[in-house]
Amino acid sequence: MNKKHAGTVVVEFVNPETPGYVGFANLPNQVHRKSVKRGFEFTLMVVGESGLGKSTLINSLFLTDLYPERHIPDASEKIAQTVKIEASTVEIEERGVKLRLTVVDTPGFGDSISSQNCIEPIMDYIDQQYERYLQDESGLNRRHILDNRVHCCFYFVSPSGHGLKPLDIEFMRKVHHKINIVPVLGKSDMLTMTEIKKLKRKVLDQIDEAGIQIYRLPDCDDDEDEDFKQQNKQLKEAIPFAVVGSTQLIEVRGKKVRGRLYPWGVVEVENPEHCDFIKLRTMLITHMQDLQEVTHDLHYENFRAEKLAKSGKTPTGGVRASTVEKDKLLADKEVELKKMQEMLSKMQAQMQSK
Repeated sequence: MNKKHAGTVVVEFVNPETPGYVGFANLPNQVHRKSVKRGFEFTLMVVGESGLGKSTLINSLFLTDLYPERHIPDASEKIAQTVKIEASTVEIEERGVKLRLTVVDTPGFGDSISSQNCIEPIMDYIDQQYERYLQDESGLNRRHILDNRVHCCFYFVSPSGHGLKPLDIEFMRKVHHKINIVPVLGKSDMLTMTEIKKLKRKVLDQIDEAGIQIYRLPDCDDDEDEDFKQQNKQLKEAIPFAVVGSTQLIEVRGKKVRGRLYPWGVVEVENPEHCDFIKLRTMLITHMQDLQEVTHDLHYENFRAEKLAKSGKTPTGGVRASTVEKDKLLADKEVELKKMQEMLSKMQAQMQSK
């Protein structure tokens, strides 16, 4: 309601809420608006041998072309090729929500004779991103820290082998405490459904035997929706995800679908009965926040604690004293305490004599 006082219009403040309602239930909406305005960041690493459809899958997942000018090396180039780290960043916007997506590719992985030459550059890159974030976090300007830490790693397993190769096990064993690993069976249209189930079981058994900790989807809370619980259960059962990627549109039964055309029929990428592409994308989108939290709270904190321990500091910032130094400090305190007691005794004696 507007009221006039001496020629000026005064607008009364209207309570937007009902009586007896404080309003803090609106806090999630404030967080949502702020997050949407700021946008989101996510870094995805893809690792695996050449020819497993890594680039095609990434383009299919995010409906974008991240590798427009990629050079495909021939056999002679692959012999001398070493692992390269290629980070491609793209800004994706969907319904007003912005995502700054960074995809870290590792061309040349598995092509060289020595597996050590494949793994070390990737481990160095992961540590460099943690180190950069730690330095930014310790700096003066902490408001706009760019987060390039690897939040998730799709590790591609060959469908033509009989499970994991020694290189697969060695890589995952060395990095599973640094990043969230999601195993993926590339080009799964090479296998029948029976073969896929058998290979999935074999891969999971090998992972357990090697003591490798892959990313496990969190359990649902009791108050969660039943449909979400069922979806989460199906996603857990689908690991490792058997996927097929394609950016080609094919007409099937009068409808355009993305898929691969073969003499015997069409493999539809987004058909859950044909492959796990939809399940992989659903897992990535619905658990993107959890992947970031696990990266920050577990993997990054482990790196940070290890780094501070090497520099002689505890994670709280205090200097870590050795046992000898502690004993010396205690001894010094005892000597100082004795001196104070002697001085106090002398003062008491002087007072009594007076």
